[in-house]
Amino acid sequence: MADTAAILAGLPKVAERTLDMGGLAEALSGAQQPFVVRGLAADWPLVKAGLAGPAELRDYLVGHARDRKFPVNIGQPGGGDRLFYNAAMDVNFRMAQGALDAILDGIIANADKRDAPVIYLSSLDVEAYFSGFGAANPMPLGQRQPITSVWIGNRTRIAAHNDVPDNLAVCAAGKRRFILFPPAQMANLYPGPLDNTPAGRPVSMVDLRDPDLDAYPGFAAALDHALVADLEPGDAIHIPSLWWHHVEGLSPFNVLVNYWWRDVPVYLGHPEDALYHAILAIRDLPAAARERWREQFEHYVFSGGEPATAHLPDAAQGVLAPLTADTAGQIKAKLLRGLSR
Repeated sequence: MADTAAILAGLPKVAERTLDMGGLAEALSGAQQPFVVRGLAADWPLVKAGLAGPAELRDYLVGHARDRKFPVNIGQPGGGDRLFYNAAMDVNFRMAQGALDAILDGIIANADKRDAPVIYLSSLDVEAYFSGFGAANPMPLGQRQPITSVWIGNRTRIAAHNDVPDNLAVCAAGKRRFILFPPAQMANLYPGPLDNTPAGRPVSMVDLRDPDLDAYPGFAAALDHALVADLEPGDAIHIPSLWWHHVEGLSPFNVLVNYWWRDVPVYLGHPEDALYHAILAIRDLPAAARERWREQFEHYVFSGGEPATAHLPDAAQGVLAPLTADTAGQIKAKLLRGLSR
């Protein structure tokens, strides 16, 4: 087993940028590396409520909550802070619903208990669960129309995973630690199942607090490329698309607000749909057939498309030309017809 303290001490830190909210949208354009902005949201009322204490934070959140049940993940008392799988590869927490004030009271009541169960409200859609929250705590992202989510909980560890959209995550209350790995380290992180996940995304099977390098030897190579960021209230981190990130809530009461977006036209398809379709249609073919299809994908897709069109008149390129809403619609219609057979 590896020495976690030594691992963390040796990791380089995520680069920091000096920005205010006025310069954020431009800084995010085309950013391919993660970066931290200290104090970006320091003026948020939410951040100030968190700094005032748990009671003030609770009251602020409840004051903006809509009149509805809130979904919450609850671990076993004494089961630790890791939301993950059990030995049977079932998730090690149960899902429930309740009033936000009662859930937050439970977080506060368990603050000093060593065997406190995980209490975690994950990826709450801001508009669906809160009123006036976004307007009071703004994040100007230019023309982007992000999905805005709130994450609330006690001490938690979320296994390394990636997200398809770009991500801006704001530590609004408590403290958060992010350990990041570039997309090329995916195999060295030993992802779990695609279709049985703790929260909808495949997660690394490696326990970063106690990595077993005998079972997961490639993880040593992943660590050579890892970055760490410790965030205080008001700090933000940009995580580019498909970067892997392990996230820890380090305080008894933590709140994170994050923004997901894709800087691509809305008519383009979702890459993960193509991944599932390729598993369905290509992965289980004989090896020779897979290699032939690899050449097809390289020619039409991963090359950027130029080899497929350089010798064709513009008018004859059809869906091989840069996509428009119309030609994207033609492809979607063809796919729907094929999948319905």
